[in-house]
Amino acid sequence: MKPKQISLPVAITMPDILTVMEDPNLFGPHFKGASWEPWKAFLGGLFGLPMTPEQFELFKQFTGRTVAPTAPVREASLICGRRAGKSRVCSYVATYLACFRDYRPYLAPGELATIAVLASDRRQARTIFRYIAGAFRNIPLLKPMVVEELTESITLNNSVIIEVGTANLRATRGYTYAAVVADEVAFWRDETSANPAEEILNAIRPGLSSIPNSMLLLASSPYAKKGALYSSYKRNYGRDDARTLVFKGSSLELNPSLDPDVVAEAYETDPAAASAEFGGNFRDDIVSYVSAEVIDAAVQPGRSELPPISSTRYVAFVDPSGGSSDSYCLGIAHSERRGIGPSATTTAVLDHCIEFRPPFSPEDVTNQIADAARRYGCKVVVGDRYGGEFPRELLRKKGIEYKLSDRTASDYFRDALPILNSGKAELLDLPRLRQQFLALERRTSRTGRDVVDHPVGGHNDFCLVAAAAVVIASGGGETDWVSRFKALAS
Repeated sequence: MKPKQISLPVAITMPDILTVMEDPNLFGPHFKGASWEPWKAFLGGLFGLPMTPEQFELFKQFTGRTVAPTAPVREASLICGRRAGKSRVCSYVATYLACFRDYRPYLAPGELATIAVLASDRRQARTIFRYIAGAFRNIPLLKPMVVEELTESITLNNSVIIEVGTANLRATRGYTYAAVVADEVAFWRDETSANPAEEILNAIRPGLSSIPNSMLLLASSPYAKKGALYSSYKRNYGRDDARTLVFKGSSLELNPSLDPDVVAEAYETDPAAASAEFGGNFRDDIVSYVSAEVIDAAVQPGRSELPPISSTRYVAFVDPSGGSSDSYCLGIAHSERRGIGPSATTTAVLDHCIEFRPPFSPEDVTNQIADAARRYGCKVVVGDRYGGEFPRELLRKKGIEYKLSDRTASDYFRDALPILNSGKAELLDLPRLRQQFLALERRTSRTGRDVVDHPVGGHNDFCLVAAAAVVIASGGGETDWVSRFKALAS
């Protein structure tokens, strides 16, 4: 008996992304007006579509290229001023890829193709996710595709799930990605890595490899001239042969409906910040505080702590916290004279550095800080004015005098830099301490003074107590503090 032949359905040719964008039954009502023309030029290049002469001129203006791609691009970087429309466009690309591509031939039984919207936190990622959810709720042709809608995910009837996620190195592994939108990638932070965005994106790319024409979109306002977004710009902008498409424009160029007075006021208030926030330019006034080579030379491999020696005089710096947002930290150091005669040098050695991360009880942590200070013979600690009398009173009850510093965190970092650069400091081998040092940024204020601080969304509590302890142990940082420490410790 001749076996029965199974007839397969004829493959359906899906409409391209610009056709869907202009269709009155789909996204046409949501992208009306000439202000979207630059973005249509971007989408035409992203998907390798034919362009009108007007679109091609816009494409060249915002990409620096002279030739448009003839096939879809796997990776793209959108470097745009705020309110330029990048979140709307990214949400549209994600929705189009979810609805108008068939990924089932590349999936195992029961497997879902994931379209992920990643940001530094879930609240940020939900901005794009809300646009996506709104499309499925308000476009009648798309609404029946939804099988399940939850707070942070939408499952469709074509084996696709759209999810919100955070920029986390471990949480992004193990997925089969059809697309990933990395939102505000210039501001991604991770407490265990000096280059979180680069490492997270490297972890994501294998998950994109099993689906043909999968897509990775980096979208952000620019920030400092470092990190994944800036690297993408330097490598790919204006290069016709680049595999990554870089699209860069200011807020007003990409969204002419934006109030120009708001932009003008921002430039008057802080020109450097406005150039990044609205001009779409990377900042020239922000540079890294210290190089990885300098920090790695100072770190003593395998040394997480040095035990106290009774004959050694130690100095201590504390950075208190209320237990809800910032860490409560303590750094203890001493100085050593090394060498003989004119070639002798003084090295500041970090002996103990501890961090208590929130949430915690300030009273309990203060007691532990006091116990650690006493172990090293420190009858006095230096700290800032945080919390008024509260931390000082708690330490005083434990027999520790709290002296207010006459310097800022930026002062300590600035004074620690020549000590680190000259190799006259030894740091403990603590990954989080290294990360915070490498994440520090040096900015030039409007008064012309250099300011060293943590990046947006970052922290510097742990490296501050280390830097301050090293500076004080080296003989600087406080008015006559070294002699005071010696007197109090004797």
